[in-house]
Amino acid sequence: MRVKPEGIMIFAAGRGTRMGALTTHVPKPLIQVSGRPLIDHALDLVRDAGISEVVVNTHTHAEQLHSHLSTADPNIRISHETELLDTGGGLKNAAALFGGECVFTLNADMVWRNGNPLKTLAAAWNDEEMDALLCLLPREKATGHKSPGDFFLEPDGRITRRGDAEHADYIYCGAQIIRLSVLDGFEPGVFSLNAVWDHLIERGRLKAVVHYGNWVDVGTPEGIGLAELEIAR
Repeated sequence: MRVKPEGIMIFAAGRGTRMGALTTHVPKPLIQVSGRPLIDHALDLVRDAGISEVVVNTHTHAEQLHSHLSTADPNIRISHETELLDTGGGLKNAAALFGGECVFTLNADMVWRNGNPLKTLAAAWNDEEMDALLCLLPREKATGHKSPGDFFLEPDGRITRRGDAEHADYIYCGAQIIRLSVLDGFEPGVFSLNAVWDHLIERGRLKAVVHYGNWVDVGTPEGIGLAELEIAR
């Protein structure tokens, strides 16, 4: 029987330093984009995908985020971090709040249009062949994102990192499905999911699916305007 993800972790604990003064008194997930907090745009995707088990991690200006989430959906569970644990440590810290074996994760600082990445991931997930499935976007479609790219997709289906190449064809766009047990080999505390992915690449258990919808990185003040233009379309 296939194991399907039933819950989702929304990463919302970061300091939002790239936003500059905008996050001095407000957590980045509560920054307004087209009149709504960023995290509400993320929750739209979650509801559209039919995911009812939602966990959000918090740290910076946590009391504001807790208050907003309790109003947005009282069933959302909070994983508060007294110190920032990065993505891997944050997910491991929250793992006990989930009832299933694998979960979606989603970054809270992005806006999506013309397709739901969570549905894209769900359609491609196969727990017999993978322990994590990354949602990738062609680099040229990554609005507001200045990275040279993160990954290549090889003809045989393998996913490889950019390494020393000047550019890679795809970026990781902040959504995935991951089996929680892959975190067992990592000590609690601060660590990135990048370390987990490298381990899975070595074992041939990291896969990817390409999403072709519109996507905007809202990690900087410039990203807010770009996202609002995309929404206005």
